[in-house]
Amino acid sequence: MNAKDNDSQLGPEALARVFRADFQWGSATSAAQIEGAAFEDGKGESIWDRFCREPGRINDGSNIDIACDHYHRYKDDVARMKAMGLDAYRFSIAWPRVQPDGSGAWNEAGFGFYDRLINELLAAGIKPHATLYHWDLPAALHDQFNGWASRDIVPLFAAYAAEVARRFGDRLASIATLNEPWCVATLGYETAQFAPGQTSRATAAQVSHHLMMAHGAAIKAMRPLTKTPLGVVLNHTPAFPAQNTESDRRAARIDDGLNVRWYMDPIFRGQYPADVIEYLGEDAPVIEPQDLPLIQQPLDFLGVNFYTRSFISTQQPAVPAPGKQGFTDMGWEIYPKALTQHLVRITREYSPPPIAITENGMANADQVVDGRVADEERIAYLRSHLQALADAIELGVDVRGYFYWSLLDNFEWNSGYTKRFGLFHVDYATQERLAKDSAHWYRDFIAAHHALKKP
Repeated sequence: MNAKDNDSQLGPEALARVFRADFQWGSATSAAQIEGAAFEDGKGESIWDRFCREPGRINDGSNIDIACDHYHRYKDDVARMKAMGLDAYRFSIAWPRVQPDGSGAWNEAGFGFYDRLINELLAAGIKPHATLYHWDLPAALHDQFNGWASRDIVPLFAAYAAEVARRFGDRLASIATLNEPWCVATLGYETAQFAPGQTSRATAAQVSHHLMMAHGAAIKAMRPLTKTPLGVVLNHTPAFPAQNTESDRRAARIDDGLNVRWYMDPIFRGQYPADVIEYLGEDAPVIEPQDLPLIQQPLDFLGVNFYTRSFISTQQPAVPAPGKQGFTDMGWEIYPKALTQHLVRITREYSPPPIAITENGMANADQVVDGRVADEERIAYLRSHLQALADAIELGVDVRGYFYWSLLDNFEWNSGYTKRFGLFHVDYATQERLAKDSAHWYRDFIAAHHALKKP
C-alpha cells in the first residue's frame, strides 16, 4: 500500500476514522516554558533561570520568572484542556522545583504543585503524561559537575526518577525520562544556543552519552516501583540530501547519524553507530563496558517529536529547501511527508514499542484581530501532519497518541517570547488566554474522532 499524497487531504471524518478507538489526543508543554514562579515555594535555580540573565543569550532579553504563570493558573488551564476535549496532557516536572540542589532533601512544596496538577487533570478526565527532564537542570549540579559533562550525575537523576515514580506512578499515564537529549547535548554544550551555553564538540558528545546512561539508569530505577508505561522522548529531524550527489548523500547520512541513530542505536541495539564514532574521532565519548547494557533498557513506548526535515546541501552556496508548503515562523520547512516516511523507516529498522507523537506543531506570526486569532496556517499544518500520521498508521506503524505543541504560547528558549506555538494565544502583560481558531479546529476534530469510535 502506498502512502497517500499529503497534498490531497482527507476530510476530517475520513481522517479521524483511521485512528484507533483508544488513540490519545493531547497537547504538550514544559515546566520552564510555562510555569513561572521561578523562585517560589523553595524552588532551586535552574540553568535556564541563570542563562536568561546572561546578556545576549535570549533574543528579546526576557526570562522565565513569570512565563505563562501556569504555576498559579493551572486550574484554569486544565479547564481549557477539558473544554477542548483533550484526552491527555504532557507536562514536565522541574527537577529543581522538587529537589532544589539536584541531590539531598526533597522540596515538599514543589511536589505538592505536581500532586495538585495531576489530581486536577484526573478530575477532568485527562490522562497525565510526565517528562522528568525538559532541560531545566538544577544549577547546583552545573556548578558541582559541569552538569551532564560528568557521569556522577547519572545516579542522582536515577534517584530523582525513582522518587517521582514512588509518589506519582499510580496516577500517571506514562513517564518519559528525557526530552530531546540531542538538544541538551548539541545546543547546550556545542553550539551555545541553549543553557548552559558551552562550545565544545567533545563535551557535547560526552554529555550525550551521559544523558543516555541517565535515561537507562532512570528506567531501571523506576521499573520495580510502578506499572506506569516508561519511555523516552527523542526529537527526530530526518535528513534529506539536497541533490543526488555523493557528498550530499554522505553529509545527510552523518546528519542522520548525529540526530537519529546516535540516540536510537544504543537504546534499541546496544551500540553507537560506527560511522558517527569515526566522524567524531578524538571527540567521541569515553564509554565504559557497563554503559551500553545500562542504556539498553526495555521501553514501553517511544516518544517522537517531529517538526520538519533537514535539507542537507554541501554546495556553496547551499541549495535551499524548496518549501513548497511554506515555512513556519521559526524558518522551518513544512514537509509532512517526512513524518510518514520516517515513522515507517524507524519501525522497519528498530521494531520500537508503541509510538506517541509527543510534539508536533508550528510557530506562526499570530495576531489578535477583533478578539480572534485566525491562524489558518496552523490549521493547515495540523491537518497535513495528522494526514501524514494516518498514512503511517495505514502502512503498519503502531502510533497510540498525538500531542500538539503547544497548549499555550510560551517561552521559546533562546527566542524568548517572540515565537508563538500555542493553541491558545497568551497576552504576557495580562496573562489572558484566547483560544485560536486552531484550538477550535482541533477540538472539533477530536470530537469527530470520539463520535466515530463510540461503541
